[in-house]
Amino acid sequence: MKLRWGRIIFAFLLVCVIIGVIIYFIFFNKKEDNVPNNNGNDTKVEEKKLQVLDLESNSRPIAIMINNHKVAQPLQTGLNDAYLVYEIVVEGGITRMLAVFKDADTERIGTVRSSRHYFLDYAQENDAVYTHFGWSPQAESDIYNLGINNVNGMVDDNPFWRDKSLGVATEHTVYTSMEKLKETIAKKEYRATSEEEPLLNYSIDQLDFSDMEGALKADEVLIEYSSYQTNKFVYDSTAKVYKKYSNDVERKDYVTGETFTAKNIITYQVRNYSMDDYGRQEIDNIGSGDGYLISNGYAVPITWEKDAPANKTVYKFLNGQEIRVNDGNTYIQIQPEGKDFKISENMS
Repeated sequence: MKLRWGRIIFAFLLVCVIIGVIIYFIFFNKKEDNVPNNNGNDTKVEEKKLQVLDLESNSRPIAIMINNHKVAQPLQTGLNDAYLVYEIVVEGGITRMLAVFKDADTERIGTVRSSRHYFLDYAQENDAVYTHFGWSPQAESDIYNLGINNVNGMVDDNPFWRDKSLGVATEHTVYTSMEKLKETIAKKEYRATSEEEPLLNYSIDQLDFSDMEGALKADEVLIEYSSYQTNKFVYDSTAKVYKKYSNDVERKDYVTGETFTAKNIITYQVRNYSMDDYGRQEIDNIGSGDGYLISNGYAVPITWEKDAPANKTVYKFLNGQEIRVNDGNTYIQIQPEGKDFKISENMS
């Protein structure tokens, strides 16, 4: 009988101990959610964010026509603040660029030049306000017919100024700034926000393309547009960017002296032809084809497809997946069909 009561008392005490332990851990041993480290900093790891774009921002991009005449190339300013730069041939074998900015406060951008109609396709695919100083007849017609939100220096002269100290022809002297453009956009009551996704998919972590199908070592990339204009991009393995050369001259910002660089280069060829007696061009940019994505010292084959002027160009790897690019600015080089294109490895 005594043995039985002893077992009952032991079991009762054991249950009490277990209940006590549970109560202690629930009510008396709680830890703070964020324990500071020895430096007093929160141990919570900060979420990485892209440097080239703020994906949480809904501000609308602004696309600006950039003069790329040989006289104007040494005077170019502000391009390193653009997250996208398109380059396409115009009349006379000259090229012009469309520089796309978002959330920038660049004080001097230019020099600004007139519109050509096919650049509208690339302003539209980025949902950007289109900025130019003058236009061709086709561009003027398309801007009106398509209802393109635009800022034109021939009409809206407030956001532009001429730098007469440059000592060059007047058409090469026009500049603008992000502050002045935003003021004009507000006065014209254009939409200042955009819910569109970026054209490209960016990776915060550095991407290594060396093991991808068809990858080529790309220390130098030569892209000919005409006898007038040939670009070369030279890889800087320390900074992990490509320095831009035009006609073998390293191109630098007129104000800051910084070399123009690209983190990513997308390049492909399309057919072009003259559409009037002045030699203005038409390009066959609606369709599909092959090209290359170049970044971090390697070039990989890709495909491109654009099914309508206002729709985004879709770029894919050979396995059918949409491309991802490294965090940084991108030059999109739309080259005339049949012109010289070379990717080379530095053998030194």
